[in-house]
Amino acid sequence: MIQTLQTVAEYREDLIYPALCRSFEDLNIGSDLRAGMKVVIKPNLVMAKSPVFSATTHPAVIQSVIRWIRERGVTDITVAESSGGLYTAEHMNRVYRTCGMNVLEPDAHLNRDFTSRTVSCPSGFANRSFNLITPVLQADYIINICKLKTHAMTGYSGGIKNLFGTVPGLEKPQLHYRWPDIDDFSRMLLEIAQIVNPQLTVIDAIEAMEGNGPTGGTTRPMHLLLAARDFYTQDYFAAKLMGLDPMEISMIRQSVEQGLARPGEIVLRGDPLPENPAPFQLPDTKSLNFADNIPPFLQRPFLFFASKLLKSYPQLKKDVCIGCGKCAESCPAHVIRIEKGKAKFRKKGCISCFCCQEMCPAKAISVRKAL
Repeated sequence: MIQTLQTVAEYREDLIYPALCRSFEDLNIGSDLRAGMKVVIKPNLVMAKSPVFSATTHPAVIQSVIRWIRERGVTDITVAESSGGLYTAEHMNRVYRTCGMNVLEPDAHLNRDFTSRTVSCPSGFANRSFNLITPVLQADYIINICKLKTHAMTGYSGGIKNLFGTVPGLEKPQLHYRWPDIDDFSRMLLEIAQIVNPQLTVIDAIEAMEGNGPTGGTTRPMHLLLAARDFYTQDYFAAKLMGLDPMEISMIRQSVEQGLARPGEIVLRGDPLPENPAPFQLPDTKSLNFADNIPPFLQRPFLFFASKLLKSYPQLKKDVCIGCGKCAESCPAHVIRIEKGKAKFRKKGCISCFCCQEMCPAKAISVRKAL
């Protein structure tokens, strides 16, 4: 598996484009493309947030990928995403505008087909089917351009997690509610990844995010662009770059166990690895999980009897809350409502998915332990 690594100092096309040219040449991506094919780019536009906050894929990276594709005779290019919240024209147009995607037109189309289709899963999958956004299912070639981040629920967000955005709108919280356990949720993510199966994945790590990602963390400059055909192994590699143990990230561990990720076969091309980078700051949800300090052979029985004591819950900062209702809209368990212009949480029924924290535009939701 070839993993490319390119150093890029900042978000400038004159730096990004030649770096991508080198990566795509190492991966022989040009041999995949032909005139007349339909290419779909799947970015990370988790919410309507300016690129300066490092929560979303930077438009300069996408713009350089589009330029490279067009120079090889492909003109049917669509940027398609379903962010958190409603999958409607009004919502997605706001996301495109706020995330800086409008600069991509007219060289690429911003998806405005807000339909979806049901796809059957192979035998052996836990899910019988997935409803996915139409452009992804119509594509001849899919390019996954994600943002490197820590994540309050999954611990890590990269290529695999980015494909959850192919599930339309508020159907994502439904899947959170169906699979609240992290191992089950991670298995679901891997099943979506195998259905979508992008041919190329680029990780935007020029400025990554650490702490309370995927939207409430802080910028962590890494000055790197990563590209690979094998996004499962790439996630293993990228997690190690962040100072994480990939085998502690459920979706990565499962991908190794299933033979999807093959970390022993990584061949690096491009620039050298950064020297001794400091580990990424973890989300609050990780630091508040006391089970991490229990010996592995005792964790299962301990968690069985004490899970309610260990559980982390969202907590509202009332003075910061703007009463927009995004938390209630995204809550799969429907335990949040807006009263007197402020969000109100009901602890009973909360599945600790932290969708509310993820979708809060004001960073008004933090994490606390049960006791």
